[in-house]
Amino acid sequence: EVQLQASGGGLVQPGGSLRLSCAASGFTFGSTHMSWVRQAPGKGPERVSAILNNSGATYYADSVKGRFTISRDNAKKTLYLQMNSLKPEDTAVYYCAADWYGTNRRGQGTQVTVSS
Repeated sequence: EVQLQASGGGLVQPGGSLRLSCAASGFTFGSTHMSWVRQAPGKGPERVSAILNNSGATYYADSVKGRFTISRDNAKKTLYLQMNSLKPEDTAVYYCAADWYGTNRRGQGTQVTVSS
């Protein structure tokens, strides 16, 4: 069974940084493309970023390009999202997903709140 546990969220001021982590188990992490999806209150899910299984290519939504960096450690079965220059509109619950398109979302996610 695919299990994904996102962590690292919190309350941060505009312009601040956070690093999210996603611990994976129950599947072959090193063979699986991964992604981050966020959902703000009252809005639909938005795929924020994705990374190939071998880190050979990445995807970023225009809304986060240049501010967020996705990475992974296949030995640790962990996915990361470094978020810099955070804006209030980045406030959302962030989930990790075990696929490129963000559809295989699991777990409860981690709350990110950007506010002064």
